[in-house]
Amino acid sequence: MIPEDLINVVKQALREDIGSGDLTAALIPEAQTLKARIISREPGVLCGQPYATATFAALSKQLKLHWEVAEGSAVAADQVLCHLEGPARALLSAERCALNFLQTLSGTATAVHHFVELLKGSRTRLLDTRKTIPGLRQAQKYAVRVGGGHNHRLGLFDGILIKENHIAACGGITAALSAARSLAPALTRTEIEVENLEQLEEALVAGADMVLLDNFGLESLRQAVQRVAGKIPLEASGNMGLHNIAAVAATGVDFISVGSLTRNLQSLDLSLRYF
Repeated sequence: MIPEDLINVVKQALREDIGSGDLTAALIPEAQTLKARIISREPGVLCGQPYATATFAALSKQLKLHWEVAEGSAVAADQVLCHLEGPARALLSAERCALNFLQTLSGTATAVHHFVELLKGSRTRLLDTRKTIPGLRQAQKYAVRVGGGHNHRLGLFDGILIKENHIAACGGITAALSAARSLAPALTRTEIEVENLEQLEEALVAGADMVLLDNFGLESLRQAVQRVAGKIPLEASGNMGLHNIAAVAATGVDFISVGSLTRNLQSLDLSLRYF
């Protein structure tokens, strides 16, 4: 599903880049046209086509784009991803914003894909977090889906996740879950973070819908899975990386959340070349 804020995000990106006008593009005759290609400089997963397409379209309806690969496809180094043709001024003015979207979202999708590959053969699903670039929350969560991952909460409004600071402010796990049951809108899932097996037991007795196991060791994760026995979903989180995600999945947890998917961003190297 394409994010509902896509057009507004694209408009904002163009506003901050072009401002009152592209002074350099104005040097080029208004009637001049150009042809260009977008090329990958390294392997990865392509993501962000709707954003790039909308960026170019916002500056000229005469711009023509032809994508050579589908959204979410694996791409190789030096592969041609897209052909473009149209007014030179519009192409040059939109170039940086379009590439920023493609590089950022492809980098996110590529990172997610690496994790998903390590989860193959397990029942564990990969989740993102709210650790996103301000203004690009929906875009990055879209990239997570394109890369094969799953979205956790979009924001603070579509789910309750009671973390350690909430627990402390409420006066404990039982008190926090009691408040959630009293105040939460109907059908809202209530998840709570626990730091040890004793807290897990309290959360289960207090009626949590889902539990986040924060920084549990592998043996503690196995014990937690055995104790819960599939009654509610369990999410493992904290210091998750490519080095340990397969071992964590092998404990039997339902979900693993990884903040680095959208926080420690490594953009995919792409370029646009005119000819």
